[in-house]
Amino acid sequence: MAEWMIEIGIGETRAVLVEGARIVEARIELEGVVPAGTVITARLVNGGQAGRNAVARDEAGQEYLLPQAPKGISQGGALSIEVTRAAFPGVEPWKRPMARWTNSPAFPAPTLAERLDGATIAFPAPPDPLEQAGWSDLIEEARSGMVAFAGGTLRISPTPAMTLIDVDGALAPEELAPRGASAAASAIRRLAIGGSIGIDLPTVRNKAARLAQDAAIDAVLPRPFERTGVNGFGFVQIVRPRTGPSLVELAQDRPGFEARVLLRRAARSTGTIRLAAHPAVIERVTPEWLDRLARQVGGTVALRGDPALAMSGGHVEPA
Repeated sequence: MAEWMIEIGIGETRAVLVEGARIVEARIELEGVVPAGTVITARLVNGGQAGRNAVARDEAGQEYLLPQAPKGISQGGALSIEVTRAAFPGVEPWKRPMARWTNSPAFPAPTLAERLDGATIAFPAPPDPLEQAGWSDLIEEARSGMVAFAGGTLRISPTPAMTLIDVDGALAPEELAPRGASAAASAIRRLAIGGSIGIDLPTVRNKAARLAQDAAIDAVLPRPFERTGVNGFGFVQIVRPRTGPSLVELAQDRPGFEARVLLRRAARSTGTIRLAAHPAVIERVTPEWLDRLARQVGGTVALRGDPALAMSGGHVEPA
């Protein structure tokens, strides 16, 4: 039976849905980022044009795009807004989080555990159920955008307009296409990819074969979503709800992503330790994170920046 497990780490909360001892769905929610579902008080700083694309700013200075402009509120006026899409840290800084005007009073969004109806597990504590289910493999998929499947490989590329998934392999198109469609749908679910998604499958001229690819997607990807049929060039577009960044989009902010990966690994150490990583990664480790890590490991934590290390090459060493 599939069940959500929630792990509250340093800098992020992680959630995985495990089925058959493997992660089939995952979420990462960052500390300090206002999640979708939160209602906050803000002020209108731009009324938009023709009733669309207004901008509101909260007390912390974060701006939100309101696709539908609020009625009866002038520029500078106070209003309540509900966040519908969280901010995307590090990448596309021009892309504001999204919200809608509401009459509801300010209140926080439900926690990730409440939204997913999951159980919060102890962290750090042996054993590591996320790792046993394939957490490191999932992180590598997010980091590289490469997902292997029997007979082929997916290449996932986030763009400002949509996430593109290219299916490649050495099998005959009639065999590769349905396998790739199923693998792409699984990756979309596992990596929490939302919004507009394009999948480029091998070209198959037979209509029945294209319908089989449609069915392969529908069999794996849970609703709600909308999609086109696979066209004669092997392309299909999917649109899913998007309330925050996918794991692949989070990994585009490499220093922050790798800093949190390193902190999760370090949390299972004991005593006085040192974190060695690329200087850009070290810069993202805040004093508050270090204090929390020190309490977890029961000793002091030092930092060492090494430009010779790859972004993903951070490790724990004795101090």
